[in-house]
Amino acid sequence: MMNKRQLLQSFLAASALCLGVAAQAQTLTPVKFQLDWRFEGPSALFLHPTAKGYFKAAGLDVTVDAGNGSGGTVTRVASGAYDMGFADMAALMEFHANNPDAPNKPVAVMMVFNNTPAAVMTLKKSGITKPSDLSGKKLGAPVFDAGRRAFPIFQKANAIDGVTWTAMDPTLRETMLVRGDIDAITGFTFTSLLNLEARGTPASNVVIMAYPDYGVKLYGNAIIVSPKFLKENPAAVKSFLSAFAKGAKEVIANPAVAIEAVKARDGIIDSSLETRRLKMAIDTVINSPDARAEGFGQVNAGRLSLMASQVSDAYATKTRVDPNAVWNGTLLPAASELAILKK
Repeated sequence: MMNKRQLLQSFLAASALCLGVAAQAQTLTPVKFQLDWRFEGPSALFLHPTAKGYFKAAGLDVTVDAGNGSGGTVTRVASGAYDMGFADMAALMEFHANNPDAPNKPVAVMMVFNNTPAAVMTLKKSGITKPSDLSGKKLGAPVFDAGRRAFPIFQKANAIDGVTWTAMDPTLRETMLVRGDIDAITGFTFTSLLNLEARGTPASNVVIMAYPDYGVKLYGNAIIVSPKFLKENPAAVKSFLSAFAKGAKEVIANPAVAIEAVKARDGIIDSSLETRRLKMAIDTVINSPDARAEGFGQVNAGRLSLMASQVSDAYATKTRVDPNAVWNGTLLPAASELAILKK
């Protein structure tokens, strides 16, 4: 049996431990993070490091919420409703150029999708095999679709004559293509291709014209942050990016395991389907030749400047996009932490 001194020492030790845990919890910086879309395969990039405790180990209390489009994510981060988010670079540029007087315009701090996932997709039975075949055809996509918004860039790069557009809800896009209501669609490859398969069209029957393969070198999704949060918590942003890179390396190395974190947030997802979606995202826009050339998380200044000019024209923005205003790479982790792409 313990004597009184031993009991007192045990009590003091336990109290110190509890106080230490409480103090640690109190020092965690809360970070509200908004995804660009639902909890699907690519969201493992953020849900995996959260589940593994990498953000918490970096002193952050990160909350990851699903989104409903990059435009909404940019707006919510700008409003202060969220501190950070994951959004399409073109959507961020458009917000900057159309809201020059906004007091809290988000900035991108790490590039994740080095290439846009946007593509034109059609069925082989349409007879369309190359971009020039789209001339005079009927295309379909939601009005806010990134591929549709950027289509003028794709059109100019490939000398496509006038096309007509049909707008629809995202859930009807692939259905209308299969039914023959439209000749082709725009969308993210890892979304629309799997949706077409789910509607009975095998991948072998789909023609994919990915924008990066046809002269459109737009950047895709980046991690964005509110300038107010960045100014007040620069160390937290830097820690977030380091913890994210650590998790992203594991996601790239083992997508099937990483999907478990997505399943934990949305129990009704099809794990095998979402693993395929994640692998497609990794192969096409994360671990792409351009990403390996530029380095994970980083951008090429000349390419970013060209994209800013192209977005200004294609989106008919109120003012020209300033590439220096939308990107801040000063808080990126060390090169050794960013060396996560497999050759």
